[in-house]
Amino acid sequence: MNLPKIPFISLPDKALGALSQEFVPIADIAEDIVIYKDGGAAIILESTSLNFGLLSEKEQEAVIAAYAALLNSLSFSVQIVVRSQRKDISSYLNYLKESEVKIVNQKLLDIIRDYTAFISETVKKRNVLGKRFFIVLPFSSLELGVTKSFASATNIKGPLPYPESYVIKKAKVALYPRRDHMVRQAGRLGIQLRQLPTKELIELFTNIYNPEIPPMTKKEI
Repeated sequence: MNLPKIPFISLPDKALGALSQEFVPIADIAEDIVIYKDGGAAIILESTSLNFGLLSEKEQEAVIAAYAALLNSLSFSVQIVVRSQRKDISSYLNYLKESEVKIVNQKLLDIIRDYTAFISETVKKRNVLGKRFFIVLPFSSLELGVTKSFASATNIKGPLPYPESYVIKKAKVALYPRRDHMVRQAGRLGIQLRQLPTKELIELFTNIYNPEIPPMTKKEI
């Protein structure tokens, strides 16, 4: 019985030379605005959290009504991002141990020791995650109102098809009213929104694209 011959998979002689930057859609971060390579942009708002379960029934109904009003008031797209990271609480445990030295009352000392032991055991059994909540307000490159022929006529060099100053100006005009609207509506929910400045935006995306590898515990090894 003659079996069909399976051709060998041909591998390229040269290694892939694409840089990681080529896969990142961000061209620049300036004036508290994220600028994309296609000419679009976005601003990012960080939100505080709200413990819905601790509210009374009337308060929960008010929050639901306010959230429904927020959704119905939107005439633009938004993106909600929840970022979870393993939290390092070693500094907090050190703070508790340092506090033990200052306590004179034996009952309070026993309480803080029990609490420190509880926190330590909890960390060993499960990962302690810190969560951050973000609202992204995007600005499409279609809102620029400039054709690519304009970009080619002006001989623009770089990753952006339009002048960066022009993109930032148009993005501010479009995004700032949306930002202010979201801040007002979120205030009715008892939530505060804060626009991330340039420095924090750079740190955020650096951590996203270059995450720190958490130290391995004995169980994981």
